[in-house]
Amino acid sequence: MIGSVEKAQIDSMPAFHKTAETFTAGALTLAQKYFVSPDVFAKEQERIFSTQWLCVGHQNQLKNEGDYFVQDVIGESLIILRDQEGDIRAFYNVCRHRGTRLCEEQSGHFRETIRCPYHAWTYALDGRLAGAPHMEKIDGFDKTEHSLKAVNLALWEGFIFINLEEEPMPMEKMFAPLAGKFTHWNLPKLRPARRIEYDVRANWKLIFENYSECYHCPLVHPALSKLTPYDSAENDLVEGPFLGGFMPITRGNSLTMSGNACALPVGDIQADDHHRVFYYSIFPNMLLSMHPDYVMVHQVWPQSPERVIILCDWFFHPDAFGRPDFHPEDAVEFWDMTNRQDWHVCELSQQGIASRAYQPGPYSPRESIPAAWDREYLRALD
Repeated sequence: MIGSVEKAQIDSMPAFHKTAETFTAGALTLAQKYFVSPDVFAKEQERIFSTQWLCVGHQNQLKNEGDYFVQDVIGESLIILRDQEGDIRAFYNVCRHRGTRLCEEQSGHFRETIRCPYHAWTYALDGRLAGAPHMEKIDGFDKTEHSLKAVNLALWEGFIFINLEEEPMPMEKMFAPLAGKFTHWNLPKLRPARRIEYDVRANWKLIFENYSECYHCPLVHPALSKLTPYDSAENDLVEGPFLGGFMPITRGNSLTMSGNACALPVGDIQADDHHRVFYYSIFPNMLLSMHPDYVMVHQVWPQSPERVIILCDWFFHPDAFGRPDFHPEDAVEFWDMTNRQDWHVCELSQQGIASRAYQPGPYSPRESIPAAWDREYLRALD
């Protein structure tokens, strides 16, 4: 349960409005235990990451039937694949014979079946047990009772989400507030061009809090601040599991090293949006950044109270690939620089929060969204 201090903190937080200038009077940063305690981390794994819909990738990472990738989720290894009917499925990476790990590679292609490397039990791509040597000699052995253990999977705007609960809230209901909101960005059609994996020595919540404000931008991100004013955010999702809004691009045409657009527009973007970048956090592990010419997505995977793995992918319009004006590295280099600046200050925050001198501090008027994110986190943890 949430302690009395944390409950008072929640109750004291005012409702937020669309402008970033709304002052979050009385809102404090989280207590130290939420960033360093193994018990809190274990509770997060049980009550948040075991029950919520988690982003694990995009449908266009699985172009062909038989393509797969493996994703670790709170200690569980999952196989995400496209079956022979073209459907995307998720299974535990566990053979139903003696529990052997089926896939060792992080990604690849199954020709027609999945075969266990230990005793050659073989599964169809829809999870059915297709072959089990010598098991026909066992009276009553029924292949249909030994299919791979499936994981709940759903698609949202082309992104693949999984849920480890036996009977989770339907994703359509959970994501109802976002229905149709991003349709004009053509997210399902986008193709991935690059991934960078970051190993950050900081608590996962610091990543979300940092992403959700630009109060730090003038000092931490001088290049970013030249292209988009740090105090210009307009937020339209200000409560609950989905938070964020946009910032205008006031210099250049895109957030790239050159300041120029690096690819075709990603979608049927409205006129004003050609000069905006949109930032949304999708609780509990996705950060969605939409630019006129590319989309960047962070997956956030906690490893311990003081360590997180972040997967960052860049997506572009499928027709942009191969064109002479396609320069994805212009965007990748810009955000790799910016990401590393963010991760550095998050690590500094982690080091300071671990000190006996730390106590919760007041959020500034520029930090309404981090305060709202904290409130959603505490509700989910309760």
